[in-house]
Parts: sequence; structure tokens; C-alpha cells
Amino acid sequence: MTVTARQVAERIGAHVGVPPRPVTVDGFLAGDPDAPIRGVAVTVMATLDVLQRAAARGLDLVVTHEPLYFDHHGRSDPVLAAEADPVYAAKSAFVAEHGLVVLHQHDAWHDRRPDGILTGTARALGWLDAERAGDPGVYDLPPTTLGELAAHVARSLDARALRYVGDPGAPVSAVGLQPGFLGFEKNRHLLARPDVDVIVIGEGHEWETGEYAADAVTAGVCAGVVVVGHTPSEQEGMAEYARRLTDLVPEVPVELVAAADHYRTVSV
Repeated sequence: MTVTARQVAERIGAHVGVPPRPVTVDGFLAGDPDAPIRGVAVTVMATLDVLQRAAARGLDLVVTHEPLYFDHHGRSDPVLAAEADPVYAAKSAFVAEHGLVVLHQHDAWHDRRPDGILTGTARALGWLDAERAGDPGVYDLPPTTLGELAAHVARSLDARALRYVGDPGAPVSAVGLQPGFLGFEKNRHLLARPDVDVIVIGEGHEWETGEYAADAVTAGVCAGVVVVGHTPSEQEGMAEYARRLTDLVPEVPVELVAAADHYRTVSV
């Protein structure tokens, strides 16, 4: 029995069960949606490395949380193509040569309740049962320190370049979790809450969230902010996606093809 990429997308939509946004980034980014597929690769970021590993495994439908060509809304795609950008050219040529179909799944997975990315990330951190009732993304944990919390997050999410602002010995227990990039306003509102000690984010602008966090620590408003990195902060959310998709698409193999945390640190 065969299944097409479009049929997979339809099953996903029915399972997630949220109405599509009037304007959404979700949808097919490359390939023929009506072609039969041999397997599904689920990933947080469809890097060229991920695409190569997916193709080598015979997984020709790539379901990615983030965009294919470096722009959330896809506005840069025609510009890069027209300019014959060498990185765009290499990636698009690989997709075409290997007959890959790429499906962007971002908005609906975030819009489901509970948020799919938040659920998977909290599960990996061991925080699912600690979520505060009626306050999604806020967790009441056993007392620890900021440094110990940061180390736990780094180990649990395989974040090799995690950074944090604040005194490593500062006591923390109430934690706000914001995977990915939610922007300064959402970071600020959570950091400023008197019932939240620290926030854990995927990434933020250093001149906004980073500067605010530094001043908030100095002012005694919060203990600090932990910056995981975008990819490791959302990777487990797509592992959650892959687990659910396995049951929805029994005709073909479904695998998580993890995107690497490309950043490195140096000792100084």
C-alpha cells in the first residue's frame, strides 16, 4: 500500500486538530506532494546535512519545523534563486536530484493545546508533571541553583553551546520555558513576573532580551536567563511529533533525523 506526501499532510492536519491560520507558513516547500513516498524524516531544521542523511536512509518526505531556505516566511527564496546564491543553489539542487518533498510544519504544531514543541521539550527536561496549573510553560521545580539548572538543561537537550546570564549560585525553582525564538516582548513579560525566577529560551536578541536580563539580575528582579540555542531548544518537540506520526503513517518508516547543534564554545 502506498501513501503520498499530501495524504500524510492531511492525516497530520486531522490529528493536530487546530484550524489553519488565515496566513500560515505551513505547507509544501519543495517536491511533488502527490508522489508516493518511501519514508518520512522528521526534523527541527532541514539543513543540508539533515537532507543528505534523510536521502541516504530512503526517507523522501522531510517534515521540518523550520523553513528550508533561511527565511521563516519564504520571502528570500526567489531573491536567493535569482542571485544564484551558492548555498541556496547547492541545497535546492540536492532536493531536486533526490526527489525530496519538504513539508513545513510550524504553526499548527505550536497552535495545538498543549503546544507540541513545548510538550516535547518539557518531557525531555523531566518537567511535564511540574507544569503550573493554568499557566502553560511555567514549571514549579524542586529548589536548585541557576548553574545546576543550566547544566541540567544542557545535558537533557544536548545543547553544546548553552549560555546563561546570572549568578550560578542563585536559588531558583519557578522556571519559564520558551523554546525557539519568541521575541523580546514575550521574554520580557515572563522575566518581569515576580512568580518566575528564571526563563529558559531558545534564542533572543542580545541587545534586547540579553540586556534586559542583565539589568533584571542587577536589580534583583530575577535570577537570570538560560539561552539554549534554537535547534536544541525545539528538537525534542519534533521528536514528540515523530512519535505521533509513526502511528498515523503505518505504510512507511518514520524517523527523527536530528539536526546537529552546530555551535561550539572555546575555553578562555
